[in-house]
Amino acid sequence: MTVDFSSYRNGGGQDLTISTGHLGLIQLADEEFEVHGPRLNRYAMQWAFYLGNHWSYQREAGEPQLTFNYTRAFIDYIINFTFGKGVSFRAPRETDSIVPDLLKRVWETDNNKPAVLHEMGQQGGVTGDVFVKVAYSEPHLEPAGPEVPGNPPLPPGVQQTYVPGRVRILPLNSAFCFPEWHPHDKDKLIRFKLKYRFWGTAPEGTRRVFTYTEIITDTTIEEWVNDELIRSDPNPLGTIPVVHIPNMPVSGSPWGLPDCTGDFLELNREYNEKMADVSDIINYHAAPVTIVKGAKVSQLEKGPRKVWGGLPKDADVYNLSGVENIDSALNYVEMLKRGMHEMVGIPETALGQMQPISNTSGVALSIQFQPLMNRYSQKIIQYSQGIEKINALILKTLALKEPLSLQWDATVDSTLKEGQVAVLDPEDPITYRSTCHWPAPLPVDALIKLNEIQVKLALSLESREGALRDLGEEFPDEKLAEIRAELMDDVLADGALNLLKTQVEAEIMQLTGMVPGNPGDPAQLPPTDGGGGPGGPGGGMNSQPQPQMPAPVQPVLDQALLEVQGEASQIRNDLVTRAYGTKLPQRRSPERDGNG
Repeated sequence: MTVDFSSYRNGGGQDLTISTGHLGLIQLADEEFEVHGPRLNRYAMQWAFYLGNHWSYQREAGEPQLTFNYTRAFIDYIINFTFGKGVSFRAPRETDSIVPDLLKRVWETDNNKPAVLHEMGQQGGVTGDVFVKVAYSEPHLEPAGPEVPGNPPLPPGVQQTYVPGRVRILPLNSAFCFPEWHPHDKDKLIRFKLKYRFWGTAPEGTRRVFTYTEIITDTTIEEWVNDELIRSDPNPLGTIPVVHIPNMPVSGSPWGLPDCTGDFLELNREYNEKMADVSDIINYHAAPVTIVKGAKVSQLEKGPRKVWGGLPKDADVYNLSGVENIDSALNYVEMLKRGMHEMVGIPETALGQMQPISNTSGVALSIQFQPLMNRYSQKIIQYSQGIEKINALILKTLALKEPLSLQWDATVDSTLKEGQVAVLDPEDPITYRSTCHWPAPLPVDALIKLNEIQVKLALSLESREGALRDLGEEFPDEKLAEIRAELMDDVLADGALNLLKTQVEAEIMQLTGMVPGNPGDPAQLPPTDGGGGPGGPGGGMNSQPQPQMPAPVQPVLDQALLEVQGEASQIRNDLVTRAYGTKLPQRRSPERDGNG
């Protein structure tokens, strides 16, 4: 059976494994429901609250149904707090000149690093589980763009562009993932199934729903559409290229907890319902029910500034009074909101509450955000371990698909230092090791930080490379090389300026006999062979003969001295070029590109 995958849609509200209806109801797939049913139900409830579907019933038309979506606000805040400043990677000293540059290329060039981290954080914050697949996109030609030199000619009117191979980092929908763990080791994945439904075009041209299934083990990879096997290949990596990251760990369980658990959702639901009650109370006070006794309502004119008269003696007209004081209700909802902040660990001032401007120090700010910092510390432990596993899969994929990328490249990689390898060994486990380093999430006073680093450098307690790392520099070696190159360039520029300035002063002295800058002072010209200086041939009758200087002894030149002289010659050439420039042959033609 042939299936058209061109219209494949997988994401948002278009998938069928988790979809939301107009009433906010959740529909779940039947796959593995006996084993994964509780987990899928939990995912469904979490996504419903995150997407704003908090009410399980619909109120009457015209009645307010308020939704204060603190679930999404808190989860998004924690995602930005944890991943907002990104993460950097380091490797052991032996591979530090190659591995960090490879990982930077994959995360930032082959993929959109901020978007991938945000999607991972969103899946973990909402469902509690993150599944990330590492795949390789083979180089190929795509329509559009100029022709690629060396490729066969394209048909008339068709243009193609070459797309290089790249390593893909794919966060998966947790509801589509059905892993099978080792019965005695919850961290060992022995089988992974990815299953979801999508819309496609059947061979007869009709639109249908298909079920895609991918089953991965350490040895094989199988792909199914409905009940038909469409591909079965050996696993070239020898390991399952999927990493599971529990958002918040649970002892004895492979699954994680979301940032806003079920008890938080109950508080959010109660808050919405009580705020709807407060809204009803306000509406009743704004438009109260009027009770009329002993008179006909048709005889009474409605509206402001109206006077009623001629009512019967026993008539009575009054408004039905409700709760006159709603402070207790407002205090209750305020207690609910404070409870939600305390359960998640986000201070009430973090979501934009007005507060006086102050110069709070970084330590005081950390104490104020201590509950959030505790949650942040727990999360980065989990995500660091998972991302390091992802990086190992990335390096294994590059070793398999792009073996030349494991060699040190002077044009891309950092400087090769002593003890570092020039070629990564795919058989050495150290090749696949890396560590994650997270910048401080709270704002840091740059001036205080610089003063602290300056004191450490003065006391020889810190290196320049370490200081750059403290300031958030991901590749300090390259930054130090850039600083040294700029200092050398400044020295050469100053030398060229001094050379030009000295030459100009000498010319002025020769023309005017005056020292530049001191008019009136006679020039102190150096004696020449035919000049009239003392002791020279034209120096006068009383000039005394000067002793002859012995001829200088030519030093013995060794290889080091020759290299120094070569460098000095190069510096002289650079100085002359910078001072006087280089006159290149130029040609200017009024006719260009054959237009004339």
